[in-house]
Amino acid sequence: MKISVHGLGHVGLVAAAALAAQGHQVLGLDIDRAVVGTLNKGHVVYFEPGLKEMVVEGLASGRLRFAHLDDVKESPSEMAMVCVGTPSLNNGGANLSYVRSAIRWIIAHEPRVDTVVMKSTVPPGTGRSLATTMLQGTDIDYVSNSEFLREGHAVQDWFHPDRIVAGATSPEALKRIKKLYQGIEAPYVETDVTSAEMIKYASNAFLATKIAFVNEIANLCERMGATIDDVSLGIGMDPRIGPAMLRAGLGYGGSCFPKDVRALDFQSTANGHSFELLRSVITVNNRQRLLPLLSLKETFGSLQGVPVAVLGLSFKPDTDDTRDAPALDLIPLLVEEGAEVRAYDPAAKAQGILPPETKVCHDAYEALKGSRALVLCTEWDEFVRLDWAEIAKAMEPPRLVFDGRNALDPGLLTSLGFDYRGVGRSPKAVRSPLRSA
Repeated sequence: MKISVHGLGHVGLVAAAALAAQGHQVLGLDIDRAVVGTLNKGHVVYFEPGLKEMVVEGLASGRLRFAHLDDVKESPSEMAMVCVGTPSLNNGGANLSYVRSAIRWIIAHEPRVDTVVMKSTVPPGTGRSLATTMLQGTDIDYVSNSEFLREGHAVQDWFHPDRIVAGATSPEALKRIKKLYQGIEAPYVETDVTSAEMIKYASNAFLATKIAFVNEIANLCERMGATIDDVSLGIGMDPRIGPAMLRAGLGYGGSCFPKDVRALDFQSTANGHSFELLRSVITVNNRQRLLPLLSLKETFGSLQGVPVAVLGLSFKPDTDDTRDAPALDLIPLLVEEGAEVRAYDPAAKAQGILPPETKVCHDAYEALKGSRALVLCTEWDEFVRLDWAEIAKAMEPPRLVFDGRNALDPGLLTSLGFDYRGVGRSPKAVRSPLRSA
């Protein structure tokens, strides 16, 4: 098939490169000339394991090419996939201006397109509205085909999805979607457009709720002398619950969960429903980010002049995405309290996103040398594997370690003389930490 992909961000670029790898002819389109020029040279503008290799292979095969919208007068594509951003508005709703712009361009410049595939996350009811307004009077079918790609695992998730959800305006459009994913084995959920949109939002909202719930339990464990590691292990063995997303910590971040939870809350209010559970999830997540600050102030009193190392700026490991990352909320607060902040991340670019007082280091050891406290915000493997005996020598007393992801071994660190603090971990916890499912 000949496919155009609109928007070359974290979703669109993966989609374009993966579709080309499947054998489709793909034209990736964007409004940013710098991004297009970089991609045409085989360079990927953000970190995602396996993506650069797939882009280079697609370009070499001739099945993948990139272009600026203004340079395409008429596209030969048969199917258009919309992967543009839907950022939050000030009221929490989703900004759909990029989606509408993409569809207007498709109508004007892609006369052979018979199907618009919406990969962008849009609020329930959006597709129905677009189909009956902007696409009314055209021969274009509309399909809601939300993505469920995890950053850091996006390439793997494309080729091995846990489900493919498609809500379409016609049976013929559903057949085209199956042709699009030919060769990829996954269960199909075929439904109406609005239900497909709700599946995406409900999935993210439920996972965010699960994270908030385990953090609430962790906070209770801390007050009652229980250990969240064991509690998470025990409840995760129940097949109705499952072990995924049960590690306590500083809460969720990224481009999806915060935005989508706020948008679903806004949509609920706009439709006359007060979604109190979601509002509590937002409150809990915001509160978790303050835990390291409160712990440091409890230990030091004033943070004026206290050297503090912050490891991890991305919202999760294996990505350079800093959107809604806990560290980006924490570091300005530490700077305001007078702390001397040293920060390091293996992939995330710190330019322009941190207070100018922050020292950005070249590695973890530089950040930790002479520091009196460490806050782990992102559980990169290289942080877990640090030589903690050497770090104990490099840091200054009291050598406070706030493990914001419960990724470190409390027994090991305590034995080396660190003042270890986890999230919901009993001070007597000595077992190795659980790994994420």
